Amino acid sequence: MASKDRILRLKEETRINILDASLQIVKEDGWQALSMRKIADVIEYTAPIIYEYFSNKEAILLELTRKGFLILARDMKSAKEKHRLPAKQLEAMWLAYWHFAFAEKELYQVMFGVDVNCCELCEIMPEAEVPYTLISEVIEELMSPKKPTEDEVSVKYYTFWSVIHGLISINMVRRPTSDEITQEVLKTAISGIIRSIND
Repeated sequence: MASKDRILRLKEETRINILDASLQIVKEDGWQALSMRKIADVIEYTAPIIYEYFSNKEAILLELTRKGFLILARDMKSAKEKHRLPAKQLEAMWLAYWHFAFAEKELYQVMFGVDVNCCELCEIMPEAEVPYTLISEVIEELMSPKKPTEDEVSVKYYTFWSVIHGLISINMVRRPTSDEITQEVLKTAISGIIRSIND
């Protein structure tokens, strides 16, 4: 039994090493440099070994996308729990989203197709729904006196997401302004949308 557990542990370690090597390659050379051969070189295995764990590069991208959504959900939940008022929760969650995008830039890029072809399978990934659910629940709570429909909540969520994702994308692709101005734009956008919910 101990031998079987050891084999499973070694397999999981190899799988994690493959994903870590993939991220290392991307951080150093960009997404266009990622290949099964290059991953094999980094972890000092042969390419066929990599295929035992992931059928192709897209499978690695899918797993990195899943990892990104798990980290993002954790960060957003943690930010939400620090506040009691829905407006403060929304602000904190969107700021956590913003910080995640730059702290985990490569994961954000693959999750949302910024400067890389996005993994189409992430649309069926349950982890991808968590940020939407977290934010939507708070928007609904903030709008509760108006008894909002699901569509009205969705409109507010996508208004937030469009503005914040757009600002992140602009800053990842090119840096048009200083960090201070970008932060001011971000906070102004968040507070403006929150005010529109309260009106």
